[in-house]
Amino acid sequence: MVSPRDPAKRGMDLLLTLAALPLALPLMAGIALWVRLDSPGPALFRQQRVGRAGRLFRIHKFRTMHARPQGASEGPQITSAHDVRITRAGRWLRRAKLDELPQLIDVLKGDMSLVGPRPEVPRYMALYPPEARARILSVRPGITDRAAIEFRDEERLLAAAADPERVYTEQVMPVKQRYYLDYVERHSVAGDLCILLDTLRAVAGSGP
Repeated sequence: MVSPRDPAKRGMDLLLTLAALPLALPLMAGIALWVRLDSPGPALFRQQRVGRAGRLFRIHKFRTMHARPQGASEGPQITSAHDVRITRAGRWLRRAKLDELPQLIDVLKGDMSLVGPRPEVPRYMALYPPEARARILSVRPGITDRAAIEFRDEERLLAAAADPERVYTEQVMPVKQRYYLDYVERHSVAGDLCILLDTLRAVAGSGP
């Protein structure tokens, strides 16, 4: 069943995204050039994620890791702060969260929202309990949410762990799940605006 909040939320997504594009596009063009000059490979990285109602989609980010040789395995799906795969430009982009900017494309396409539970790769979404998974996937995934703010230093946390994937699945994911379920239950346009403002403050306060 479609929530009566969905049309207003989608309208806000389109309004804010279209308003931001005149400023974002020149910045994105500069970042794309920097990524290409910094290391061989494409400017954008695409990865399969689980979207609303379990539909798979390709998320867009600026590439922050060295491009894999053709036929090479993807490697770990968890990234820590000291991951050797991260490029020089990528390290800065990840700290500043600017690698997420191309997800404005996904918002315009309707695959994502500005605010909502962060989309997981299928491997990790499959670890969620079925009922929780169904509730979380009842809304569009987002570029940011309360969990993203709380875990903005997640990569540094994982870098200190002997087994980053275990820490992620056993310690980080359960906390994120609680945030996601709370969002699904309580989200509103006003709440989304508050999360966007808090995200901007968190990113500005953390610095590159």
